[in-house]
Amino acid sequence: MTNSVDTSHVPERNIGIGELARRAGCKPETVRYYESIGLVSDATRTEGGQRRYGEEAVRRLTFIRHARDFGFSVEAVRELLAMSDQPDMPCQEVDAIAKHHLEEVESRLQRLSALRDELKRMVSQCAGGKVESCRIIEVLSDHQLCISDQAHGGAHDLG
Repeated sequence: MTNSVDTSHVPERNIGIGELARRAGCKPETVRYYESIGLVSDATRTEGGQRRYGEEAVRRLTFIRHARDFGFSVEAVRELLAMSDQPDMPCQEVDAIAKHHLEEVESRLQRLSALRDELKRMVSQCAGGKVESCRIIEVLSDHQLCISDQAHGGAHDLG
């Protein structure tokens, strides 16, 4: 009779950081960053100190990357991950986070639209002469010449 240990309940962790990053569509530095802020669980280490991950890390990192691609903040992703770890809970909180994010996106789109319209107007009014009579320089120097306050209010926060 052989003496064996049942490891069927232990998830296999044989994916290196490079492979994890490749499968999730990011760089190893991104994996390390998400690990450092607690979004991805610390990897197990080989005797040589190499990180090893399992399939759950691939799923989790893919979720994080996709949520970030949608523009969710790191804190919102943290909340969504916590909720996804509780599959039996109602999804009202998830819905609330997504609705709040949608409102932020809609607001940003309105500001970007006003910014685009103001830039088009400035460019169309430029006669192409000398800088001293340039309409673009004139408008940039005086906010009162803008059609919309949204055109310059918070535009730097759109990124």
